[in-house]
Amino acid sequence: MKATVQWNENMTFMGMPDSGFPVQMDADTSFGGTSSGVRPMEMVALALAGCTGMDVISILLKKRQQVTHFEVKVNAPRSPEHPKVFTNALITYIVSGKNVEEVAVLRAIELSMTKYCPVQIMLGQVFPMELRYEIYEEEGNGNRRLTAEGIWQELSVE
Repeated sequence: MKATVQWNENMTFMGMPDSGFPVQMDADTSFGGTSSGVRPMEMVALALAGCTGMDVISILLKKRQQVTHFEVKVNAPRSPEHPKVFTNALITYIVSGKNVEEVAVLRAIELSMTKYCPVQIMLGQVFPMELRYEIYEEEGNGNRRLTAEGIWQELSVE
């Protein structure tokens, strides 16, 4: 994999990965930026959410689960001192649909964290992650009912 960033001005960079989709990055105004792009650490959190999210939804669809809405939230606090790395992460998988099976969601999360998501597996070696899930039954007219929730497991740094 190759990636290039090109400096534009101040703290603004344009990133170009192999896929060819440009990403503008910038710093907060307190760090000399203009707040006109994604912060690098935000991209790490997005990469984690996107990678595991793509795995989980792919597995759920292969298991013929009737998913109507799916999102992954990452909450990753940072250390107060430089280099202000992530200290841990809470990943919450929120699945809505018709008759979505809890066992299917748990298996999809397990496969993502142990076999398929390189971002999660790599970062899991650096800081602990807690994985939670919520499953909602779609009841029509924009209404949904919580049918299952829980904590999967914590991936601890060994």
